[in-house]
Amino acid sequence: MTKLRNIAIIAHVDHGKTTLVDTFLQQSGTFKDHQALTERAMDSNDLERERGITILAKCTSLMWKDTRINIVDTPGHADFGGEVERILSMVDGVILLVDAAEGPMPQTKFVLAKALKLGLKPIVLINKIDRSDERHEEVLDECFELFLNLDATDEQLDFKVVYASGRNGWAVMDLKDERKDVHCLFDLVLEHVPEPNKDKNAPFSMLATTLEADPYLGRILTGRIETGTINVNTAVKVLSGNGDVVENERITKILGFRGLNRIPLESAEAGDIIAVAGLKKGTVADTITLPSINVPIAAQPIDPPTLSMTFSINDSPLAGQEGKKLTSRMVADRLFKEAEGNVSIKITQSAERDSFDVAGRGELQLGVLIETMRREGFELSISRPRVLFQTDENGKKLEPIEEAVIDVDDEYVGSVVESMSKRKADLVEMRPSGGGKTRVVFHIPSRGLIGYHGQFLTETRGTGIMNRIFHSYGPHKGTIESHRRGALISTGDGEAVAFALFNLEERGTLFVSAGDKIYQGMVIGENSRDNDLEVNPLKGKQLTNMRASGKDEAVKLTTPKVMTLEQAISYIQDDERVEVTPTTIRIRKALLCPNERKKESRSKKD
Repeated sequence: MTKLRNIAIIAHVDHGKTTLVDTFLQQSGTFKDHQALTERAMDSNDLERERGITILAKCTSLMWKDTRINIVDTPGHADFGGEVERILSMVDGVILLVDAAEGPMPQTKFVLAKALKLGLKPIVLINKIDRSDERHEEVLDECFELFLNLDATDEQLDFKVVYASGRNGWAVMDLKDERKDVHCLFDLVLEHVPEPNKDKNAPFSMLATTLEADPYLGRILTGRIETGTINVNTAVKVLSGNGDVVENERITKILGFRGLNRIPLESAEAGDIIAVAGLKKGTVADTITLPSINVPIAAQPIDPPTLSMTFSINDSPLAGQEGKKLTSRMVADRLFKEAEGNVSIKITQSAERDSFDVAGRGELQLGVLIETMRREGFELSISRPRVLFQTDENGKKLEPIEEAVIDVDDEYVGSVVESMSKRKADLVEMRPSGGGKTRVVFHIPSRGLIGYHGQFLTETRGTGIMNRIFHSYGPHKGTIESHRRGALISTGDGEAVAFALFNLEERGTLFVSAGDKIYQGMVIGENSRDNDLEVNPLKGKQLTNMRASGKDEAVKLTTPKVMTLEQAISYIQDDERVEVTPTTIRIRKALLCPNERKKESRSKKD
């Protein structure tokens, strides 16, 4: 019988988790020398590869000596924290990865707090030790301080430390040791991480922690077997968190993780991480067990969503020209399917017709969902993000407060502190972080950070780095002034004309080029003043004997400002929408007709 170890790799975004897993797979012999391994092999999703971040937690396994080590690569971004919380309940140990220059960051704190609460003993791995600005001694002190602040037990405080360069493929317990491979880390896992508690003789039970759809096998649920043994074609019962029976079905397929592949198994036993197929309704946090059992396994509570957006059908004049999935029924089916597998997203029918409120952890998480849907052929209309308020026992309004950790060049600290204070932020800490940089920590309402990132990059000339994470709910901080200028709004439908755009350039910054399709009510640029201005981008040159059309070719237009999806979502105001199609992102007014907009503004004043 093969021995087992289950570990998760947890870290802040971009500290090198996925690259380290590549090294593990190569050096454990999982891949033969002649086999090519894609860089960041675990980031299999297109969006993950493009953005260089892990969005979905994934399992792999490798053999070391006579032990199979199941490894879970987890997301490092706070918006995907729902994935991390569930995954930690499947493992018996964690490797906490910390950058040798940046040190512990907000997400390091978040994932470590979850791991310590579950009683896991982390191995601290200080990665990227080959960086020129590495400061491993200070980083180790910061890690110890973080463990203390998170109320780690004496046993957890006695953590093992490894120094590594995941990219260069070596890890050492002492920096004087020879830097040749990561074998010492494998040995440390075998020695330091306990074997899973296996009760093979008890009835089968397993907690589902991730859900995905497979075109051939249907719904696939992944989790760790808590007790007993499961065989293919066994009849099982699915229990929800409160003990209700969800369904009775048979397991049609058991899949084990071997390297980057999932291979069919005839049976699996307690302690192993497996995927099962055959269930039609069972979902994340449900217990899969034998028909005789009536008590579910306790699941980790998930932190609540803090941000909400309205997803509506696209009702612009250009709707249906680029996408194939347009109806509210299609949008609803897709959103509810997403909520099944993603426990940190909540979907509710909105009061408006053909629209849905989608609540999640942050702008990035919801932006990734929108980007995925547009690539699947959906057309959508998206509202400005809204924070989700709560009330305390005295009826006072509470709002989500985030901890923002900003690393910025010393010369830009003043402008960043000034901007953050205007957004009702409290300065918590300011200290030099070496190399002419300062680390500034703020507690700021989530409302204050909506739309700030673009301004932040301008203020720091693109050199600043901001990391944010949900901190707590706190008393409402009052009105935060809007910092955006007015919009340039098209008065007609058609294609933008170069002559008209050239004359509009002095009015502000344009978002469209000559030849772009536009319509009445579409925002084609930002006014240089604070008021909205209706303009005509369709007006061509009046031709006479004195004015030849050929001279239009000499018109030189400034390159328009092209926004990414996240930039557009954080840019819009409450009375605007982002129109998302498979090929285009446009900004428009919620009410396209100017008369309706005037009526709306009058009724608000009244």
